[in-house]
Amino acid sequence: MRLTLLVLSSLLLGGCAVGPEYRKPAPDIPTQWSLHQSGELVDIQEWWAQFNDPALSRLQDLAERNSPTLASAMAAIDKARASRVSSAAAYWPDITASGSDSHSGSLKHPTGVTHTTSAELDASWELDLFGKTRRNVESADALIEARQAEWASSRVSLLAEVATDYLDYRTCRIKQHYYEAQADSQNITVGLNREAWKAGFKAQADLRLAEASAASTRASALSQRSECEVAVKTLVALVGNDETQLRGILGADSAELPLPVGLAVDSVPADLLRRRPDIVVAERELASANALIGAAEAKRWPSLTLSGTVGLAKTAGAAATAPWSFVPGLSLPVFDGGSISAGIRSARADYASQLATYQQTVRDAVKEVEQALVRLDNVADREQALRLSAEGYRDYLAASERSWRVGTSSQLDLESARRSSISADISLIELQQTRLSYWIALYKAVGGGWQGSTEKSDGMQESDKTGSIKQGVEP
Repeated sequence: MRLTLLVLSSLLLGGCAVGPEYRKPAPDIPTQWSLHQSGELVDIQEWWAQFNDPALSRLQDLAERNSPTLASAMAAIDKARASRVSSAAAYWPDITASGSDSHSGSLKHPTGVTHTTSAELDASWELDLFGKTRRNVESADALIEARQAEWASSRVSLLAEVATDYLDYRTCRIKQHYYEAQADSQNITVGLNREAWKAGFKAQADLRLAEASAASTRASALSQRSECEVAVKTLVALVGNDETQLRGILGADSAELPLPVGLAVDSVPADLLRRRPDIVVAERELASANALIGAAEAKRWPSLTLSGTVGLAKTAGAAATAPWSFVPGLSLPVFDGGSISAGIRSARADYASQLATYQQTVRDAVKEVEQALVRLDNVADREQALRLSAEGYRDYLAASERSWRVGTSSQLDLESARRSSISADISLIELQQTRLSYWIALYKAVGGGWQGSTEKSDGMQESDKTGSIKQGVEP
């Protein structure tokens, strides 16, 4: 009777999962950024398309198809799903079937052989009275969403890296042409100084200085060419494509960098940071850690197991039998040396650690956006100044060429003006590359256009695969 009463009281408590209910912490995110720019942040989901560069779009597609990092992240999703199935299996009874067909007898009486056939079903079912299984499944669900967001985070990083390396390559080729043009100009200057030295109008020291400058410029041009080849190798490794095919995609070198539409950013909604996949990863892992506290606390409470056996046995010459048994069992931890309490403390410590990780991830996200905005604002002012400088040197070069043609200035002056103009163009192209890198960093900082999660009414996250996965692959 006492056992029955205890079982009934436990069943009355069934369905109540012990442990804290999860509440998503409110991230410390500003309602607006401290710095704004003119323009609009548009089409963030496929931001690289704004470059209007078919080669870049093709490289992005190849990198996404061939990335070992994304393949590894996809495997992590599959593993998390398998773990969820394993955790949910505890909801159901464990049923085992067995059978035997035996022959027995005596060596002294070989005619007395007994033939027995039997079959049996064993079932055991632990009822989830205090929510241990429910909490484990809750944790597993959160980890699946975390691994999905982790895949998205890897994808955002990959696409940003492809764009950055591609722009580095384009910049490298443009600078290579500039350095080669400077080297050609230096060679002309050397020739002019040599003729002047032979005629006695220049000192030998001036000739040697011109030769030294030409050699230095030529070395810079050769070094730049080498760096461009290194950039090709980097893209080959990143995209995972044959180098010959990659060079075909890159095609002819462009004289200008691709400039995206809507480069400047007027404002970035603060809640857009909630779409950052790394923040979602940290928040979902926090939810998983919270659920595991309940799973650990459930071990303190009684567990009810229902076991039963149904069998069928037939011995030759005798009537068949069908034995059965039903055994409800109740277990209650009495003394474990503090193991359960230590497990609960460990689970709470894991939650506290993950909460700190989540808070730090949010802070880092805010910092990255703010830094990208500051850098973009600064580089915009610098670019305007360098553009005016480059235009001024081009005008000076054009004036010097007109003067040289009418004989009012020397060719040495013309080549000096040419090199000054090229140097100004190099400074401008380097700054434009920097601006594009900051722009890519900003898009990455606000999540890279990932839209793989939506908010539930209870503060939990649910997967929304629409638009987040390309080519039919759904994490």
